[in-house]
Parts: sequence; C-alpha cells; structure tokens
Amino acid sequence: MSQPALDIHLLRSFMEVSRAGSIRAAADRVGRTQSAVSLQMKRLEDVVGEPLLHRTGSGVVPTVAGERLMAGAERILAAHDDALAGFRDKGLRGAISFGCPEDYLSAFFPPLLRRFGQENPAVEIEIICATTVELRPMLQRRRIDLALVSNPASEAGADVLRHEPLVWIGGAAREPLPQDGVLPLALSAAETLDHQLARAAMEASGRPFRITHASNGLAGLLAIARSGLAVSVVTRAAVPPDLEIVEHGLPPLPEIGMALAYASVCPAPLVRAFGDFIAGKLGSSDP
Repeated sequence: MSQPALDIHLLRSFMEVSRAGSIRAAADRVGRTQSAVSLQMKRLEDVVGEPLLHRTGSGVVPTVAGERLMAGAERILAAHDDALAGFRDKGLRGAISFGCPEDYLSAFFPPLLRRFGQENPAVEIEIICATTVELRPMLQRRRIDLALVSNPASEAGADVLRHEPLVWIGGAAREPLPQDGVLPLALSAAETLDHQLARAAMEASGRPFRITHASNGLAGLLAIARSGLAVSVVTRAAVPPDLEIVEHGLPPLPEIGMALAYASVCPAPLVRAFGDFIAGKLGSSDP
C-alpha cells in the first residue's frame, strides 16, 4: 500500500498559518481565500491522520502533531526551494519574516533594507520589532524566520557579527548628576540584557540609584532622557545627535554581541541569503 504524499502547496500554507496564528492572515500571504486555506488544512490533516491546528478565541496554534510537522515541513520546503533555485535566473523572490530589536533597526537597517530591496525587488520582508527576550520564543515557535539578537559579549562566541558598547545617555540641558544622592535611571524591562548589565554596573560601583522610569521601546527611553528626568542606556550606535553620552560620574558599561539566530537549522535559500547579506554588512566596519 502506497504512502500518502505531502503536497508542497499544502505544506507552505500550513507554515504560513502556523506562523501567523491566523488562517485569514495566512490566506493573504499565500494569495488564496480564507475558505481555500481552511480546505487545504483539512486536506493536510487527512493526509497526516492527526489534527494539526487547535482553534482558539484569537486564532489557531499548532497541536503537538503540528509542531512535529513544522520541523519536517521546513526541511522539505528548504530542499524544494533550493533545488528549484538552481534552474532559475530571476533573482531572489518570496517572503521573509525578520525580527530585530528597535535600537539595531533604527541604527543600522534603513540603508541595509534599502540596498537589499533595490537588489531583490521581488522579496517581501516583514519586520517584527521586539527585544531579544521576546524574539527568542518567536524563533522557537517558528513565528519568524530569523532574528538579530543580543548576547553578553563574554558569552557570544564565534557567531558574533558585531560588538556594540552600551552607553549612558542624557539630555543636553539636563541637570548635573547628583554625586551624593540617588541617581534616577530609565531602563527597559527587567529581563532585557541592557537593563541587567546597567543594573549590575551600578551595583558593582556602589553608586546609589533608583529606576524611576521604564519603557520597552527605544522611543520611550530617548524621550525620558531628553526630558532630563533620568539617565538611560542604549547602544552607542543608537544615540541620536541631540542626546549626550554621559561618562563622568558613572561606571563603564560592557559591550554586547549582535548575532543572527534562525528558526530552522536548515533555513530556506531566501532566508539564508538575507541572513548572509546582513552578516556581510554588519560584520564590516561600515554597514
């Protein structure tokens, strides 16, 4: 008795549904109607013989069987696309979902995205702006294809694309730092790397401080620094020209390592090509 075959189109739609968490959103991405994608999912479940998606009030999530199929589907689709790429001479095409922290995105990616888009006009890039802490689960659940993430420089290893120093920043018109009083700080969420490193530096120096403001977004931290109400922490590359790097009276901050992380151990050719492009540009002295 012959084994049922897995259709490439069904697998591709299944991956889009799993990543988007919505059949409607996946239908838009694959260029089909919502009912057509729902029918595709039913056909795929019939082939596999198990439910692949669990319906929730806000959308769909993969079942345990669906998670297993996602890993296999990624390898099948990557091999399929790689085989076809050898017969095409039309450049890269398709869609990528890329995750990136906000400070890296604003500091490095406007020229990178512009150049990649000019060279590859048939590629659609979805950008998810989030912290490294938020991006890693998205990679594990394959909600995004790849991400630029932060690691402590001491633990980053050989895959680091670039080292970026963290710096203290304040508004140009701010009051002088209090030498004896408690220093007000504006930091991102407690689980983020820059928050932990800034706090560790202050505690090691013995300088009294208090976290008076918090923001998960770069724009919020910059706004607080501009107000003069607190000193904040960002990567040096993300410091805008109207803010000052504060060095006197504060402990030095360490560098962090920027690295690429992929959702799959076998990324699709398009995903790998985009990752190689980022690595080549960020690894140079002038991205």
